[in-house]
Amino acid sequence: MTTPPLVSPFTGQPPPQQQQQGQAARDVNTASLCRIGQETVQDIVLRTMEIFQLLRNMQLPNGVTYHPNTHQDRLGKLQEHLRMLSVLFRKLRLVYDKCSENCAGLDPILPEQLIPFLEDDGTKHDDHSAGQNRPAAEDRREILEVNKRLKKKNQQLKQIMDQLRNLIWEINSMLAVRS
Repeated sequence: MTTPPLVSPFTGQPPPQQQQQGQAARDVNTASLCRIGQETVQDIVLRTMEIFQLLRNMQLPNGVTYHPNTHQDRLGKLQEHLRMLSVLFRKLRLVYDKCSENCAGLDPILPEQLIPFLEDDGTKHDDHSAGQNRPAAEDRREILEVNKRLKKKNQQLKQIMDQLRNLIWEINSMLAVRS
């Protein structure tokens, strides 16, 4: 039993099935790349915390006797963590470049369009929602109207409570004067 050749002897190119597998490996889902990037950032943070832990535990050679072997061991660990940190940053840069390449053809979307803002007048939202379906825009408008009425009622209740507080204060002050 022989293994298939990596390169076709006639064309100098890999067989078609290997080309498809290589293409599939190169065309990774952008969401998966973002997850890999997130895990890489978490690894970077973890390694950085370990570096600070090692630095905190290292003793400075300030006249205190220390063991050269222990110092060399900690120094080796520190250098290994720094080397791994450098590798992780390179990996993160590759993931970032690939995500940017995958998203290069997409239309940029402003954050204001992705985040639903609560606005009193609703004018800005109506401009953005013109392309959306009508029932959602009507629901949004109705919610804003109900919120306006609720704020108005709350203001009226606050005024009534202030008037009652003032009335009670006046009654108490008159009772205190009579006593």
